Amino acid sequence: MRLLLVEDDERLARGIMASLEGAGFAVDILTSGEDALRLADQEPYSAIILDLGLPDLDGLEVLSRLRARGARTPIIILTARDMIDDRINGLDRGADDYMAKPFDPRELESRVRALVRRSQGTLDPVLRIGTLSFDRSSRTVYLEGSMIDLRRRELAVLETLMGRPGKVVAKERLSAEVFNFDDAVTPNALEVYVGRLRRKLQPSGPSIRTIRGLGYMIEAA
Repeated sequence: MRLLLVEDDERLARGIMASLEGAGFAVDILTSGEDALRLADQEPYSAIILDLGLPDLDGLEVLSRLRARGARTPIIILTARDMIDDRINGLDRGADDYMAKPFDPRELESRVRALVRRSQGTLDPVLRIGTLSFDRSSRTVYLEGSMIDLRRRELAVLETLMGRPGKVVAKERLSAEVFNFDDAVTPNALEVYVGRLRRKLQPSGPSIRTIRGLGYMIEAA
């Protein structure tokens, strides 16, 4: 899953990014409200983490404009403002959750996962296809009861495909879920991760089909 983090404190932003990437997310960082409005229209983010104290636009204004445009992406507000009126104002303008600084990064990870599941209509943290299961909370994958060792980006590819079983996921969409815009991505990078997954799911796991000219699809064996 790919997240947008809008935070002008570079040190804090890098710390949050490291924590979220360690939890399996791809993260883009922006420091400007105007840039956030522009990029949110262009990329398929699973969630947006939005600081209120931005240098150009107040985070609440960014939030209001996103919702006025019809954006349905889950949004978590981060702020040093801990007054109850600020929290109510943020929630009333369309925020899905609110976290006051300082906070434990693990709680942010958990809240992001919960919001994304809710937005996708899947409250169960475990994805299942046949004998393959993927626990999105613990980031563990089991095939026929045995754990499979997967790297971070392999997990990201698998999670995206398992979230749409039996449906074609466009190559561009899959790449957008796996890589952030700072990643140095080679032309065949996605094919490499898909190939590794196929080998690790053999012989009894679901198959990942290449739909020529369109993308990839996972289906039960």
